[in-house]
Amino acid sequence: MKLIIGLGNPGEKYRDNRHNVGYMVIDKLSQMVNGRGLMAKKTNTFMNSSGDAVKKLIDYYSLDITSLYVIHDDLDLPLGTWKIQLGKGPKDHGGINDIEQKLGTKDFTRIRVGVDNRKSNDGISGEEYVLKDFTREEKEIINKVIDEVCKKLATL
Repeated sequence: MKLIIGLGNPGEKYRDNRHNVGYMVIDKLSQMVNGRGLMAKKTNTFMNSSGDAVKKLIDYYSLDITSLYVIHDDLDLPLGTWKIQLGKGPKDHGGINDIEQKLGTKDFTRIRVGVDNRKSNDGISGEEYVLKDFTREEKEIINKVIDEVCKKLATL
């Protein structure tokens, strides 16, 4: 079995934030894969406390770390792009950092979904930016990416 976990923040207030793209993927993916050797779950914790939730799921299902796939937003990638990589992630991501700390390893697969659409003169910090909602135009782009990611993950 493979465990696919989406990172985000719980609550309606954060539903359409860039930081919640992991939850958005899980919402779509769970309709496609649960019960087919893949399990799609949300952390249901705030982003920077994701490690405990991930560790509990790994332990509960007695899974090897090689069965773990974590979906998260990534400011190192532009909006409309995504990557699947083992042990590589953004320069700084509180949720990923917490997972690495709690698991004691970086050797899990990440699904990195690009969310950066800032203009160079925006001057908005990454922390502030990821907590903003996608615009209507950005939502159209991210929905296409979510479809692509889900199709790929459904074939694991």
